[in-house]
Amino acid sequence: MNLLFLACLEPKSGNRTTAERIRSHIESAGHTCELRHAEDFESSSDVANLLSQNPQFEGALAIHLFKAGRLLLDIQVPFGIIFGGTDINEDVKVETRRVVMEKVLHKARFAVAFTDKLKKEAELYLHSQSSKIFVQPQGIETQATEDFSWSEFLRRSDVSGVHVQRLRVFLLICGLRRVKDPLYLVERFSEWHSENPQNVLVIIGPKIDTVFTDEVEAVVKRTAGVFLARERSRPELHAAMKRCFAVVNSSVSEGMSAAILEAMDLGLPVVARDIPGNKAVVQHEVTGLLYSSPQEFVHQSQRLLSDHELRARLIRNGKVYVVKHHSLKQERETYLRLMDTLH
Repeated sequence: MNLLFLACLEPKSGNRTTAERIRSHIESAGHTCELRHAEDFESSSDVANLLSQNPQFEGALAIHLFKAGRLLLDIQVPFGIIFGGTDINEDVKVETRRVVMEKVLHKARFAVAFTDKLKKEAELYLHSQSSKIFVQPQGIETQATEDFSWSEFLRRSDVSGVHVQRLRVFLLICGLRRVKDPLYLVERFSEWHSENPQNVLVIIGPKIDTVFTDEVEAVVKRTAGVFLARERSRPELHAAMKRCFAVVNSSVSEGMSAAILEAMDLGLPVVARDIPGNKAVVQHEVTGLLYSSPQEFVHQSQRLLSDHELRARLIRNGKVYVVKHHSLKQERETYLRLMDTLH
């Protein structure tokens, strides 16, 4: 079967990583899957024209009900849809988008939600049949190189005279766009760094929103204890994670944070913002720590620093959770089974 697969494919973004992983699952069964950037198309008629010129496409798939799903409304082949997270968490609040998303879900053969909560919210806001939506958490696989050094990176930065080997790096992994809210913790973290210069915050990820990136760079440049690192390949990023003290999430909205799951798989504690998408995978004081304000972030991080038993428990439970619930094998089987419904 030949499939067209639409998703937002900014370089090294979570959406791209997810799309490439799902494509590999589909192609492992002998299907052909052409991955295309949703932003390359202006309307659903553009995609319909592509399919009419390329009749070899027998079905389609898309990630994000509005950004990519709306582009499938005029096509004549069957398709499936994967919720992105922000579509259900944010886009449903805009009535014009909600109407479009409801049409997409009605026409789709199937839909995939990463969590039970996303499925329930989709059923509530988009009036969808429960039988059409399947829950399949993201599959996780990590692979780290051995050539990354925070010491090398931070040696070139002002760290208030503290020896780089003694630094505790809190790593915030995100594409630079507003929904990830990377500046949320900056002011309070800098104050904490002034009290204890060993603690530093490093923000790492691709520059997705160029205007917002300029804002982030300007703030970080004048803020003590906070640094901005360029994006890395996945193996390099995973190596950086293995050498940090904790992985941080500060997003306003998440579907399912791959960075959180990868941190758990690599044996790192997670300190995540208390939002629905994060609460779906982080159980407070069991698989990670949740916070609802910058002040509470510092409080929870201080607990992580002082309570070695807590840190060990979070690491142990996080690994167990990922192995049990985020299997690549189970993810592959689910998508291959769903592909059969497009025939």
